[in-house]
Amino acid sequence: MDVVEVKNITKRFGNLVVLQDFSVTFSSEGVTVIVGPSGTGKSTLLRCINGLESIDSGDILVDGLSVKEKRNLRKIRLTCGMVFQSTVLFPHLNVLDNLILSPIHLLGMPKKEAVEKARFYLTKVGLVSKEKSRHNELSGGEQQRIAIARALMMNPRILLLDEITSALDPEMSSEVLRILEQLAAEGVYMLVVTHEMTFAQRVASRVLFLEGGSIVLDVSGNDFFIRAKKENERVARFLQYIGE
Repeated sequence: MDVVEVKNITKRFGNLVVLQDFSVTFSSEGVTVIVGPSGTGKSTLLRCINGLESIDSGDILVDGLSVKEKRNLRKIRLTCGMVFQSTVLFPHLNVLDNLILSPIHLLGMPKKEAVEKARFYLTKVGLVSKEKSRHNELSGGEQQRIAIARALMMNPRILLLDEITSALDPEMSSEVLRILEQLAAEGVYMLVVTHEMTFAQRVASRVLFLEGGSIVLDVSGNDFFIRAKKENERVARFLQYIGE
């Protein structure tokens, strides 16, 4: 069953058309990596799916619920957990309290259960020792790993990950990507916008190549990195440009 159906959407920012009559579906299995040149609508697509950007025409259905209906947005955001380029941790709360806040208030989870679950995910991302730390006491890589744990706390069917290593140095980036690889191996479904092609090659079951607000290529990970790299001139130039 398709969890996300993007149906002929158009998204503009002023006179700039970012997504044009754009359609795609995503089911809750594997890892879909979304790649392409900057400014081609990759991040905008994720934000539209999560209802963070409005669409000008068409529709997006998440578990059959339209993002155009404001009353659906809470359920949609529970289905699609999102991690951004810039971490948004509440500065007045420590790590543990950041993780348990939404499950308690939005899911009605008992505090004891939420704390146990938070410590489980902090252990998974290798940061259980940081539960009393605040965001300014964490490195950028640690903040992103906390953000992943916080998204997982809400039991999403899909994780939307938007260039979450773009502001990190290579060492911090590798820490975050290692966690994502582990989650992929455990069967967590992800839509990942990234320029980290080595990571993409290891985890992608499906690759979407976007350009000019449209899908140029929609193939399996193997087809993209083996066949398309050899047979598609545009893909070859893109991979050569970013050093793959």
